[in-house]
Amino acid sequence: MKYDYCIIGGGILGLATAMKLLEQLPGANVVVIEKEHSLASHQSGRNSGVIHAGIYYAPGSLKARLCKRGAQLTKEFCAEHGVPFDVCGKLVVATNELERRRLEALASRAVENQIQIEPLSPVELSVLEPNIQGVAALFVRETGIVDYRAVCRKMADRIQSLGGTLELDVEVTGIHETLSTVNVTSAERTWDTRCLVACAGLQSDRIAKLARLQINHQIVPFRGEYYRLPASKNDIVRHLIYPVPDPDLPFLGVHLTKMIDGTITVGPNAVLGFAREDYAKFAFDMRDVREYVSFPGFWRMMVTNLQHGLSELGNSMSKARYLVACRKYCPGLGLDDLLPSESGIRAQAVLRNGDLIHDFLFVETDRMLHVCNAPSPAATSAIPIAEVIANKVLQKRSIQTF
Repeated sequence: MKYDYCIIGGGILGLATAMKLLEQLPGANVVVIEKEHSLASHQSGRNSGVIHAGIYYAPGSLKARLCKRGAQLTKEFCAEHGVPFDVCGKLVVATNELERRRLEALASRAVENQIQIEPLSPVELSVLEPNIQGVAALFVRETGIVDYRAVCRKMADRIQSLGGTLELDVEVTGIHETLSTVNVTSAERTWDTRCLVACAGLQSDRIAKLARLQINHQIVPFRGEYYRLPASKNDIVRHLIYPVPDPDLPFLGVHLTKMIDGTITVGPNAVLGFAREDYAKFAFDMRDVREYVSFPGFWRMMVTNLQHGLSELGNSMSKARYLVACRKYCPGLGLDDLLPSESGIRAQAVLRNGDLIHDFLFVETDRMLHVCNAPSPAATSAIPIAEVIANKVLQKRSIQTF
């Protein structure tokens, strides 16, 4: 089968890319290939559901530029397509003097990123959130919540209404680029496409290697473990409650998140995973582990972040320790309030020197574009990232339709 554009990956980024290509090129022949039996099965459907405002990211970075625009476009898409969302706002809460200093730096970064914030005193914080305590806080009104699985379903509907094709339960086993086409194969089928875009998330490095690309990184999975609060605690907070993040780490810390269904989740932590796509507590995949332990950057990363990694592992093994992280800013929570909830797994790209890649990473050839790293806030930023990808692809003017 012949296509103008083939997208590997049925998460929010792959779907948004297909949607944007079809909007910009009416009548183009576009196919999305997904190995799972449903869309948004991994990172896109297993997250906190936050529409981030963009206060955290380095000014001038692609993440910072795309997040602000992505938040607005996500809200507009949801409003247009009937996806429920709530701009409930977020409080970033400092609980000690170190966190207060970090909060001041975060406030400066937010101003540089042109995000509206309101600094709060402890008294002002207690007025907004009587069950939360801290020495200072930032109020970010623009932050919202949504179910990204629902967003993905609407994107899929949009793709099909524009003439695109969705192929589920299809695992790509081969990619071969020639001067005139890219040949994509699975166990039973073959596709020829003028241009391939890979948005493969947790499998992005493997898909890149399958396409014979030379890459200098490895995907390392990090589990994000959540709890949910009982229904009796659904009104314990009115906004999202976040700790002040460590600026040296790509994770935002354990937070209280209002979900669009009215429930509240607590989390996630960030503990090294032993499987890329198995969400059970003690899941272990020999292939996944063997690949990253044989990568020199993994060990350099582990040495650099050993103390933090051990702390996260302790929180994972002990609900009581996990609770301590929550009670720093929400002292009214108890062990019985932490009920089981589904986990997520984050694809973290690590370089050979051990550095974590914090921004988006694209690898291109004449007829392929691979998204090799799409860190948080990729879900918030999916639509403008897709615009960037579509524009990159459309600049390959040697690619004509079949």
